[in-house]
Amino acid sequence: MTSGEDTGETPNQRLSRNVSDLLSELRVAQAGVQILFGFLLSVVFTSPFREASGFEKSMHLVAVVLAALATALLASPAAWHRILFREGRRDDILRVGNKTVLAGLVCLAAAVSDVVALIAKVVYGPVAMGVVGGLVAIAFCVLWFVVPALIRRR
Repeated sequence: MTSGEDTGETPNQRLSRNVSDLLSELRVAQAGVQILFGFLLSVVFTSPFREASGFEKSMHLVAVVLAALATALLASPAAWHRILFREGRRDDILRVGNKTVLAGLVCLAAAVSDVVALIAKVVYGPVAMGVVGGLVAIAFCVLWFVVPALIRRR
C-alpha cells in the first residue's frame, strides 16, 4: 500500500494502528537487546574476564552502556503509551517514539558490533577486531538504514 492510498481509516484509527504497529515492532528489537544485555552482564562474573586487558574491559563496558541505552530507548514508547494513552497523545507518542526507536536501533547495532569486535579481538587479535567489527557495523547500516532509503526513493 502506498502512502497516498485511502485506507478508509479515520485519523484516530490510523494513529491507533500506527502506535500498535510501533509497539509490536519493538517486541522484536527488545528481545534481541535483552538477550545481548543478559550475556554482557554475565560475562563480568567469569574468571576469564578478570584476565582481560584494560582495552577489552573498556570495550565490554562500552557494549554494556550501549545495550543499556538501547533498552531504555526501545522501551520508552511502551512506557509513554502506558502513561499517556488515555490523554489522546498518540500522535506525540508516535512522532517522538519513532525517533527514540531509531536511536535505540543505532545503539543496539553499535552494541552488537562492539561485542563482535571484542570477540574477534580476543580470539584472533586486533586486525580481526577491526575487520569483523567493521563488517558487522556496515551490515547493520546497510540493512537497517541504506536499504530503507533506497526503497523510499523508488
